[in-house]
Amino acid sequence: MMSDTLVRDTDTAEEGRSKRLKTTTSGTHLRLDERIMAARPFESRERYAAFAATQYLFHRDIDALYLDRSLQAIVPDLAGRRRLSSIAADLADLGFPLPESAPYFAPASAPDLPTALGWLYVAEGSNLGAAFLLKFAAKLGLSEAFGARHLAGAPEGRARHWRQFTGALDAVNMTPSEEARLAKGAHQAFIRVHNLVTRHLP
Repeated sequence: MMSDTLVRDTDTAEEGRSKRLKTTTSGTHLRLDERIMAARPFESRERYAAFAATQYLFHRDIDALYLDRSLQAIVPDLAGRRRLSSIAADLADLGFPLPESAPYFAPASAPDLPTALGWLYVAEGSNLGAAFLLKFAAKLGLSEAFGARHLAGAPEGRARHWRQFTGALDAVNMTPSEEARLAKGAHQAFIRVHNLVTRHLP
């Protein structure tokens, strides 16, 4: 029995931080996905715009993180991953104003790095699923050039773009306390989006 436990612990240690984080947050992530689809964001352009508003508010929450020097040292291409301006352009295409809200991470503040990386994990991971959402957006006459810019994939491909981020995340040395704050940050981010969807797409 003890040897079995040690094998499982070793397997977990070799699995990689990003994969462990995926496992840890899978329940919270699944509830968010179900809530989004239950909101019928692709039923009309109006509902899609409300969905885009939730995306705008979430990315406004974290926009300062993409410009943080400490985080850029961990993820070198971080600044180029910002999507806030793309979402703003999508809302303008649809004739909807930008929603107002104070960002979760204030500009020029020094964020707790593990917590911030947890939020970024959620934001960057969402771009993988965006390929699925883009197909639904196309049925509304939207595309990477009009109304759905923020759902577009990276030039090098979504999978490679994601692996570059997770590779950087996996390479960071963290204490057990920092690992816990990383997971808590990811949970907070999923819950934040869930609350935004509930507010804007009842």
